[in-house]
Amino acid sequence: MDLDVFVSAHRPEWDRLEEILRRRRPRTGAEVDELVTLYQRTATHLSQIQSSAPDPALTARLTSLVARGRSAVTSPRRSSWRDAGHFLTAGFPAACYRTARWWGPTAVLSVLLAAVIGWWVGTNPEVQALIGAPDELRQLTRPGGEYETYYSSNPAASFAAQVWTNNAQAAAICLIFGVLLGIPVLWVLLLNMANLGLGLGLMSAAGRLDVFLGLVLPHGLLELTAVFVAAGTGLRLGWTVIDPGPRRRGDALAQEGRSAIGMAVGLALVLFVSGVIEGFVTPSGLPTWARVTIGVVAEAAFLAYVVLLGRRAVRAGETGDVEAADRPASLPTAA
Repeated sequence: MDLDVFVSAHRPEWDRLEEILRRRRPRTGAEVDELVTLYQRTATHLSQIQSSAPDPALTARLTSLVARGRSAVTSPRRSSWRDAGHFLTAGFPAACYRTARWWGPTAVLSVLLAAVIGWWVGTNPEVQALIGAPDELRQLTRPGGEYETYYSSNPAASFAAQVWTNNAQAAAICLIFGVLLGIPVLWVLLLNMANLGLGLGLMSAAGRLDVFLGLVLPHGLLELTAVFVAAGTGLRLGWTVIDPGPRRRGDALAQEGRSAIGMAVGLALVLFVSGVIEGFVTPSGLPTWARVTIGVVAEAAFLAYVVLLGRRAVRAGETGDVEAADRPASLPTAA
């Protein structure tokens, strides 16, 4: 092999490979194809030089190029701040918007259930007697009682963190275990609505329903909405097991599961906001109208975020799934 002739013939390819590898901006499809081709050719050139005309300096350069090329070709795509921005402005609101026909009815039926439980408890003294002794119930519902002091029983920061953790766990159960035909989701909803209905009924029977609502609404609107979104998504995931539609069941579960995991991250942020409100606003000395207004504004902001950004993202083809480059390949299915 004439090394000088070989280098003169192939140096432009090596220079081009190095130029592509140095670029910081995302590569186009054509550049990716060119990168793969140049990487393969350079690896072949390195093998030829090592076997026929080893040159230390040239071998070192091509070894470095091949190693960098292999890393660029085979390494998984790294997440970036762009991915986080895309998730918050398109992926998460699109996932919430797509599942609205599940969590919307879930929210309505759950609130009705809590109202029925509250009416049943509040209008039936015999039911109240089963819940606790009269002195115990008075301790719960009296001015300065346990229902009022609960929100100020711990320092605001630690209380907010505790509330956020508990609610995030409930949302995660709905999202992850919804695949079990949605049964765990229904159980979580029942427990939450039973607790809410119990408080409604007992405080109503004590003539202090306005106080109870003034304590629950500031954080409860956003908090319950997040739980309903998680529950609706979990129920959708459970229904996918039964009816995957035109997709293969494994592909359908994979897509909905990835979307559910992404929603867990988004809802954790939503629940963080509701936890901050519950820790700092609910027990504050602000008048009731001001605390409730903060809760209503937070709820309206979230719903507007889902409807406006989510609808736009869905119309643009967003599903809430990860980007196509990060999805495993799937086999086509017959119509």
